Amino acid sequence: MSPKFSFSLLLFSLISTLCAAQGGGGGGGGGGGTIELWCVAKNNAEDAALQSAIDWACGPGGANCGPIQPGGPCYDASDIQKTASYVFNDYFIRHGMTQDACNFDNNAALISLNPSHGGCKFPSSKNGSGNFSGSTNVGLGPASEDLSSSSYIPRRWIYILMAINLLFSAQELLQVFDVSSTGSPKS
Repeated sequence: MSPKFSFSLLLFSLISTLCAAQGGGGGGGGGGGTIELWCVAKNNAEDAALQSAIDWACGPGGANCGPIQPGGPCYDASDIQKTASYVFNDYFIRHGMTQDACNFDNNAALISLNPSHGGCKFPSSKNGSGNFSGSTNVGLGPASEDLSSSSYIPRRWIYILMAINLLFSAQELLQVFDVSSTGSPKS
């Protein structure tokens, strides 16, 4: 066994241990860790579209828009992104946490980074009233992310280390098999 391959196995073992210690290993019969999700306004959404979606969600949509009213903890007349994000998330939590509940004419997206800011706290899918069903675009959050209560940064490093390990393994395999000739093992 080559030293590079041994290093890859050692690195993979370390990464696996770290993942298991942080709850990302999927052990214990539960099928993996829980990902918290929030529904927020997309960064490229137009202000008029966001305002229309807010008006609908706060009216016929049944979202709780009290916190975005003047004097509320999420009131910010100068930032329609933050206002729409709070409303979209409230609607998402109240209406089954499905992809359809986080669409708003394609002006909303699901993220895994807590968008709470200042005194404005966003409930997540984890502490909502049901389970999310569907695929997600996680990690596409706004620039003002609240990472204070998440393990996002350590997990990002774990994923980076896993990618490096895969690169080392792929390099080792390419050296074992001479890909440039017939594809058969080197003699």
